[in-house]
Amino acid sequence: MEVNKLGLGAPEELGPIEEWPIGRLFAAAARMTGPMMWRLIERHGVSPAGFFVLRILHSEDGLRAGEVARRLMTSPASATSVIGTLERNGHVERRRDEADRRAVRLHITEAGSRLIAATIKELGPDIWEFYDVVPPEDEPAVRRFLLALIDKFDDCTDPNGERT
Repeated sequence: MEVNKLGLGAPEELGPIEEWPIGRLFAAAARMTGPMMWRLIERHGVSPAGFFVLRILHSEDGLRAGEVARRLMTSPASATSVIGTLERNGHVERRRDEADRRAVRLHITEAGSRLIAATIKELGPDIWEFYDVVPPEDEPAVRRFLLALIDKFDDCTDPNGERT
């Protein structure tokens, strides 16, 4: 592994990865989770951004593009680009809101629903395979660490996700 690509400091200052503190190792693993997930999602014929748009619409169909962008924590322009690709591929439809003709709402199509269902079903085993690395005898310590970390993170955020 090239530790200099993790963005956690200069490798010559960090020392061998086997000697890093637990927190730094966790940060390295967490940082690698996103790219790993993206590669797994792409295997199923959809971009990560497209996958997350479809997940949002699968759980709450009929949102406006701006609301999808907000939930993705991206710009409306970026979301619109992804939505355009999904629409061209037959996974999303834009429809005028019947109550407010100025508004356009996004709807997942049958093809989009099938894609998201198949991708989620197939991703499960792929994902859990990566996390099945803790020997049973170490599991209690790893569990205590993760639960304490979750509690600490939770204590640092308010219900709106802002640091307190």
